[in-house]
Amino acid sequence: MRIQYRSGDGEAIDTTLDLVTADELAGSVPVRQFRWYKGRKHYSGWYWSSTNGDLVVYESRLELARIMLVDFAPDVRGIAAQPFRLIAADGDRIRRHVPDIFLVDADGGVKVVDVKSPHKRNDPEVRALMRRTARTVALRGWGFEDWYGAPGHVLANVSFLAGYRRRRLVREDLIPVVREASSTGSAIVDLERSVTQAPPMLVRPVVLHLLWTGELVADMTKPLDGLSMVKLREQEDATA
Repeated sequence: MRIQYRSGDGEAIDTTLDLVTADELAGSVPVRQFRWYKGRKHYSGWYWSSTNGDLVVYESRLELARIMLVDFAPDVRGIAAQPFRLIAADGDRIRRHVPDIFLVDADGGVKVVDVKSPHKRNDPEVRALMRRTARTVALRGWGFEDWYGAPGHVLANVSFLAGYRRRRLVREDLIPVVREASSTGSAIVDLERSVTQAPPMLVRPVVLHLLWTGELVADMTKPLDGLSMVKLREQEDATA
């Protein structure tokens, strides 16, 4: 089972699946080049990942959505897009496939993700591709996910919070103050009023940043606003 990828410095590497490591792939650059041209059906670009502290490429808005969601996930520590090319014999055919996303979690677990449009969920060729890829990466002990989208309200909340993912854009000195004020859990507007060291317009970005990092939690199934209840993650974990 061959695998091709490009190391972090761009070197092309051709090896076998059993020899490649998760850290090598997490630090890789896209195995194929992207082209931007007028009339292209898919919207491609670069997303700055707070998990990586670097840019991650995406080939469609759906891929961007999945990357943003995993960037929001507190247990993910590494994200790579278009990470490698699998090459394997299938009967008398040689099949090649580039998965969309490669994830490494805090415990070293690995997940390979393929992103497809919802209308392709039941496409026989797509289903066959998903099964082949899942079987292949399982040989390496990796998990697999075929992803077709998420509820719109969840994506809207995460997309909104992503605007506050950069720590340097919020008042650092207010972070411990907001943490302490959140110890009992409260609505965002009440939390803002309780912090007297700064006006609410400076407190709210800190609250939203801590929601992004996962230090604060809220009900993400409802639209986020000033009345949303927030509390420290430790409180959530203690009551779970």
